[in-house]
Amino acid sequence: MGFKSVYTRVLGGLAGLLLALNAQANLIVNGGFEDNAVASGNWAYFPSSSVNGWEGDNIEIWNNFGGVVAPEGKQHAELNAHPFDGTVFSIYQNFATVVGQTYDVSFYYSARESNNEQFSFSAGTLSALLNDHVVGSWKQYTGSFVATSILSTITFTSYDNSTVGNFLDDVVVTTRAHVIESSPLVMFAIGLLGLFYSRKKLAK
Repeated sequence: MGFKSVYTRVLGGLAGLLLALNAQANLIVNGGFEDNAVASGNWAYFPSSSVNGWEGDNIEIWNNFGGVVAPEGKQHAELNAHPFDGTVFSIYQNFATVVGQTYDVSFYYSARESNNEQFSFSAGTLSALLNDHVVGSWKQYTGSFVATSILSTITFTSYDNSTVGNFLDDVVVTTRAHVIESSPLVMFAIGLLGLFYSRKKLAK
């Protein structure tokens, strides 16, 4: 195999790796609700305008309050959080997408007080009613959608106007990408390129 052929394969492999790494970048801002500092063992609620990335109703954020440990980071949100208007609770976030591109979605959820808690969720064309909560146990939801617009929205809406229920954490949306080269082949090609340059340097 000539140097040019190796070089081309390495470049292709590196491009694939970079594409894969970029695909893993979370498109959701503050998906773990960590940006508003809450003292350990406490909770606080904030207007969504004060919670980085999010819009909608107030957001209650917990930091190990009541012995509840977040599945990611130190803090998590409670969806049901003091709207003071008797309506259901809803928070959302817009993010840029490419029409026709597939996006993977995941987040953790848990019940606060009752296994009957539930909420609706949507992201792009994906939607679901989450009604399998368990108190004291986190579950992870995963799904995907194909974007139909250059701007998509992820939304969480409580089922009722109770101020107790529906924990959320680690909200993630990533771009699904296909790596051009398989990882072992990429590493092999990179190794060959490194060997070539080391031999060239020794030959001088």
